Amino acid sequence: MNSLEWRAVIGLGAVYALRMIGMFMVMPVFALYAKDLPGPVAAWKIGLAMGAYGLMQACLQVPVGMASDRWGRKPLIVLGMLVFAAGSFIAGHSQDIHWITAGRVIQGAGAVSSAVAALLADVTREQVRTVAMAIVGVGMGVSFILAMVLGPVVSGWIGVDGIFTMTGVLALLAVPLVIWYVPAEPRRHAPAILSLRPVLADGQLLRMDGGILLLHACMTAVFVAAPFALEQTLGLPGEQHWKVYLPMLLLSILPVFPLVRWAEARGQARPVLLGSIGLLAASLALAGLLHGSGLGLLAALLLYFVAFNYLEGSLPSMISRMAPPEQKGAALGVYSTAQVLGGGIGGPLAGTVLGLWGVGGVLCLAAALPLLWLTFAVKLAPPPMAASRSLNSSN
Repeated sequence: MNSLEWRAVIGLGAVYALRMIGMFMVMPVFALYAKDLPGPVAAWKIGLAMGAYGLMQACLQVPVGMASDRWGRKPLIVLGMLVFAAGSFIAGHSQDIHWITAGRVIQGAGAVSSAVAALLADVTREQVRTVAMAIVGVGMGVSFILAMVLGPVVSGWIGVDGIFTMTGVLALLAVPLVIWYVPAEPRRHAPAILSLRPVLADGQLLRMDGGILLLHACMTAVFVAAPFALEQTLGLPGEQHWKVYLPMLLLSILPVFPLVRWAEARGQARPVLLGSIGLLAASLALAGLLHGSGLGLLAALLLYFVAFNYLEGSLPSMISRMAPPEQKGAALGVYSTAQVLGGGIGGPLAGTVLGLWGVGGVLCLAAALPLLWLTFAVKLAPPPMAASRSLNSSN
């Protein structure tokens, strides 16, 4: 990658991290915090406050992506970060579950993921785009694991309300990065009419959307089952699970980037994609069968993370090449919505299966999802090969 592409990766990766690390830190501590708020707080209100962010994200990713096609990526990202910060401050300065829920809704209204992904696609050349997106995706994975470790610690220092406030401050710090550090997007022809019809009528794009939905449903199911498996098989308490996740994640990225480069250079993106989906299914089936064995569980999780990291990085790159240039934001908006919905579907489904058939049942369910994905992924046309020149000749 050239210097401008590295600036885009570092800058937009930092935007993702500054926006999300506080959100991730809240996850393991919010339920206990909410139940001790003044007045009786019903369990469904706690669940609603937790889920309000994701629900609003799912509603607004497509409109924000479409708007970024029309009015530009950076203005929409800056506006979204300001809205997200406002919601964080509202949640952090309230002791009432209803106002905290309102703050979570406003946080979700800052739905910038599709615009950020579209901007990263705009300012990177096709032959390095998958690597760029994989780097950002791995950075998000590391942020998630660190946040799971730091959340209980930091909440002990500044409280959950302090984490919300910190999240707002971090979001504001991302704004100057977007304005002055991230490279400017290239000029392009804005669509005369904002319409989803071409995106929703494209069977190839819909196959990619269905894939990311199942990938994130699968991921959520894994993180429902894996904590119980690590506790039961390895005897690790929850606060020490990062000792497994962090090395696994770091080891898993070693083969991913060479594989990405080989697939892009040789025009083998489609067969490697199908192979990665197959590896995802095989690793989770192995985990379901061997989750009682420490070595078997660790080997299966390592293979899972290799497949997941490749797919998480390659899918947005492929969809950005398949989408019409003037509707890239809309296409990535639909993609981001499917991503959020996948997590929303996978959690309740995995929880139900966990109660019926235990950890092994959840892992076997997770293995079935990529097999379902393969039924329509095999009809995917090869994506356009990465161009040999920059999208923006000034880069």
